[in-house]
Amino acid sequence: MTDPRQSQVASWSENAERWTAAVRGQMIASRRDATDAAILRAARAGRLGKLLDVGCGEGWLCRELHREAIEIIGVDASAELVARAREKGRASYLVLSYAELTETPARAGKDFDTVICNFSLLDDKAEALLDALASISNSKARLLIQTLHSVALAPPYEDGWRVERFDGFGDAGWTPMPYFARTLGSWVEAISRKWALKRILEPKAPSARTPASLLLVAERA
Repeated sequence: MTDPRQSQVASWSENAERWTAAVRGQMIASRRDATDAAILRAARAGRLGKLLDVGCGEGWLCRELHREAIEIIGVDASAELVARAREKGRASYLVLSYAELTETPARAGKDFDTVICNFSLLDDKAEALLDALASISNSKARLLIQTLHSVALAPPYEDGWRVERFDGFGDAGWTPMPYFARTLGSWVEAISRKWALKRILEPKAPSARTPASLLLVAERA
């Protein structure tokens, strides 16, 4: 059986060109209407200092925040997406799998004041990764996680692997991506081993009836 984590990274690499075009062209409605502004607002609510963007993709968040942070490191498992990020600059970018980051977190650096995971915790090993990120963060560091809201999960309401087919992205040819969906309780438990959860935010697009995302704000425990 194919490892879903390997298929996930392969999907991001195969979709790199389409993803870059979609993000830079503001083609994703949920991002345009709610979630991009939400993560930026949460990030700017405190001191950024030295910032780690985990799952940086093509680098948009690093570029948006580069003037306000002392230093920004972006890491991603997809070499193709990191190459796109480096084209635009504004941060230091590293190709690191989450397994590598979990095993040797100092490869990304240390003494981070802010850690952001924006729609990037997509496998079943988030607990270990978050523990590792705590080990390279300052004692008063902030952790921001934006992810799919649990109310958007199709039944059954439980943790488990699912598949994103990018049907709403308006262009054929996307490679499907397996991802590990979590309930709200699962997210709280994953964070709380090394971090203290401070706020649970639910960004919504104007006139929307349900949240566009789940945004968790934590500090080092």
